Amino acid sequence: MSAPVIEEDWDALREKNRQEMPEQLAKAATLPDVLISYQSKLLATTANTPLVVCEKSRRIGMTWAVGADAVLTAGSQKQAGGMDVLYIGYNLDMAREFIDTCGMWARSFIPAASGVEEFIFKDQGDGGEEKDILAYRIKFASGFDIVALTSKPRSLRGRQGYVIFDEAAFHDELDELLKAAMAMLMWGGKVLVISTHDGQDNAFNELIQEIRSGKRAGEVVRVTFNDAINAGLYERIALVTGKPPTEEAKKEWIEEILGFYGDDADEELHVIPKASSGAYLTRAAIDACMVDDYGVARIECPMGFELWPKEKRTAFVREWLEEFVEPLLKNLDPELSTAIGEDFGRNIDLTVIAVGQEHVNTNIHIPAIVEMKNMPIEQQKQVLKFIRSFIDRFVGAKFDATGNGLGLAEWAQEEFGYEIIEAVKLSQSWYLENGPKLKGHVDDQTMFFGKDTLVRDDLRVLRLVNGIPSVPSTRKKGRHGDAAVALMMLIAALKSEYQKFDYKAVPKGGGKDATRPIRITGGFNAQKGLF
Repeated sequence: MSAPVIEEDWDALREKNRQEMPEQLAKAATLPDVLISYQSKLLATTANTPLVVCEKSRRIGMTWAVGADAVLTAGSQKQAGGMDVLYIGYNLDMAREFIDTCGMWARSFIPAASGVEEFIFKDQGDGGEEKDILAYRIKFASGFDIVALTSKPRSLRGRQGYVIFDEAAFHDELDELLKAAMAMLMWGGKVLVISTHDGQDNAFNELIQEIRSGKRAGEVVRVTFNDAINAGLYERIALVTGKPPTEEAKKEWIEEILGFYGDDADEELHVIPKASSGAYLTRAAIDACMVDDYGVARIECPMGFELWPKEKRTAFVREWLEEFVEPLLKNLDPELSTAIGEDFGRNIDLTVIAVGQEHVNTNIHIPAIVEMKNMPIEQQKQVLKFIRSFIDRFVGAKFDATGNGLGLAEWAQEEFGYEIIEAVKLSQSWYLENGPKLKGHVDDQTMFFGKDTLVRDDLRVLRLVNGIPSVPSTRKKGRHGDAAVALMMLIAALKSEYQKFDYKAVPKGGGKDATRPIRITGGFNAQKGLF
């Protein structure tokens, strides 16, 4: 009869299993073979960016991969980028598991590491008294350590290194932790904030929105459960655990996981913070961005307009341009960089062109928004040429190249230059990248355009769908958020880096001595007149 397993033996067995590379993975020849693609992407991002935020699904092995990052960092000499690694979890088990994972990585490719040791980390309480905090540490021959703490010590201030906040959304004082950690960036440190979501208003989600909107420098890496599955998560789990590597077993496993999380699957697995519904932009914030000096010019061509003789169509559009569009374009400052954002439409949807400039204080001014309905492509080209003739410092434009918009976008590239005109295929990833930038400017009141209820309606139609700013499929008065998309395009165009800068004199418009016209918010309909 075998002797009973005592608690110490059981702990030692668990530690041994956690600190050894799974045999199947140990046979891999190189690190990229061991890491799944999304894990490699995160490590590549942390290697090149001081502040990285990873919003992720649960249980996809991100912390396991970050352990490799920690070992490579602490195990390197200073001249090779080595530094201390400070891991901050929110409980003792997380700290212990991370150190064990780092021990596994260290034994795999950096033998010069001592064993795991426990030590007492001194911290001060609110009243100045000292508190002893249990911590774990791995020492490397490089002179650097990996330290995992079970608390959030104030002593983080004044230290230097690579800070990793794990499951950051669940820390009680994430804001204060980030303040302390950001000081390390001044001296070459790094910060990785990694977590699943815990609500839309959580400091973790707010940090993500700050980075996406451009308020804070950094990179966001987003990995959903579906992303992980598509990258081979189940196959990796099957390799390590012995699960059947079949499509049937994979499907059954996925359904089991989804069923386990139930109503929480969106947040826990699909990276959608709760309470992510309702209008993306508030009416109050939009109204604060609307000014009297700028405006919107609209035209709706009559039915059968495309059948008119070319000369008649050209004259009709030219008359509207000179009466309604030209006064708005004269608000452009010839000394400022100017860009165009366009959303394409032909019969049902509108073509909307936003013309804007970035001022020295980085505020964006949009003197002219031009809307066209039922406008043939040839006349849309006429409008674009007219607008271009008033721009002195044209830095570029982004055109909607989705569907039928591709033809106009390709014409604009040929007409104005492939190096400064981008044909954009609208997608969820594009909205995810550019929606927060629009929101940042609106919320901060650093973007200004004409007072117009229809443009406001287009901005108000934006919704968070699966955590992504999106234009819903429903319409309001024939509109489909067209102005909102054009404004996103404009902001993206102004923020892009182009290969060359075009500056040339034009025969009319945009001069320093141009008088500021009154605001024009009307448009012209061939049958109805001004509207």
